[in-house]
Amino acid sequence: MILIDKLSGYRIILASASPRRVELMKGAGFDFEQCVGFSVDESYPSTLEVSKVAEYLAEKKSAGYSPALSPKEILITADTIVVAKNEILGKPADADDAKKMLAMLSGSEHLVYTGVCIRMSNTVESFTCVSKVGFRKLSAEEIEHYVVTCKPMDKAGAYGIQEWIGYVGINYIEGSYFNVMGLPIQQIYVRLDQLIP
Repeated sequence: MILIDKLSGYRIILASASPRRVELMKGAGFDFEQCVGFSVDESYPSTLEVSKVAEYLAEKKSAGYSPALSPKEILITADTIVVAKNEILGKPADADDAKKMLAMLSGSEHLVYTGVCIRMSNTVESFTCVSKVGFRKLSAEEIEHYVVTCKPMDKAGAYGIQEWIGYVGINYIEGSYFNVMGLPIQQIYVRLDQLIP
């Protein structure tokens, strides 16, 4: 029996406003509900290792979902960060900030971490997926074009791999492409398959 059949009768809740995460959950065949009606303070301890931040925030988002889960409910939360030169690049504040981030990523490689928290009534499983991304050298005109046309202010690191910049600017990826989009969907599928009897 495949996972999709095993999940019959379960209510899966994706607590995320990200359209990319919704797309990936749908693409993997999950029947789920999207919950966007709550906000969580996304601060984290300054002493936390950068590799642990995304998972910490995913767990924080999970804890911020207050309704109690029934035995047949599964809550999924996630957070994605971009790390360049050991600095976390969050969502840009404005277009100028986005251009600065892209200039920093241009001609170098960076890491994308997505932390995921899967919570059920009797168990919590969290994990982190990491991918390495290499950008070719981007011109100032290319960066300007991308920021103006795609407005990546809702994306960590100021870019979406599935957008124009990903097509023309990325030399290589080591690891999961979907993780860079914002959700390591294959790992979620495998872990749910292990959790659901």
